Amino acid sequence: MDSASRSGCPINAAVEVLGDPWGMLVLRDIIFGNRRHFRELIAGSEEGIATNILSSRLKRLTAAGLLTRQDAQRGQRVTYSLTEAGIQVLPIMVALGNWGLIHRDGSRRLRVRAELLRDGGPELLTRFMDELREIHLGIPRPDPDAPRASEQLRTAYETAMREQSTQD
Repeated sequence: MDSASRSGCPINAAVEVLGDPWGMLVLRDIIFGNRRHFRELIAGSEEGIATNILSSRLKRLTAAGLLTRQDAQRGQRVTYSLTEAGIQVLPIMVALGNWGLIHRDGSRRLRVRAELLRDGGPELLTRFMDELREIHLGIPRPDPDAPRASEQLRTAYETAMREQSTQD
């Protein structure tokens, strides 16, 4: 048991790390948006995260072992990468997204990726996790000829954006 945990309950232990909404949104933006630098995370935040909150969450996620931080050399930016534990948050996010699809309203452009991951099932999820391992951990994808899950998600999002702009 982690000495900082309130109990030995695995649900409690997970909630202590993942239960903060800002932390989950930072992970979401790294996973789905490939935003790996502070400025990208601030500029791309749909919810408008404040710089002090982002800084705090990046430190927490790094301390919890979900991210690593590659310090910048002169003229470069700090880069954040997912760890294996961070990559394994993806199925949790998919489950949260599925719940949100059923029980909450939302815009089409923001729902489309959750719908694709729901409909793509375990095979798409596995391909996406393999792709994240390649990007963040340097582990080659087992099937380099398989379509990239990120491309499917990007294409679905861009299509929804175009559809929304024609309806406006």
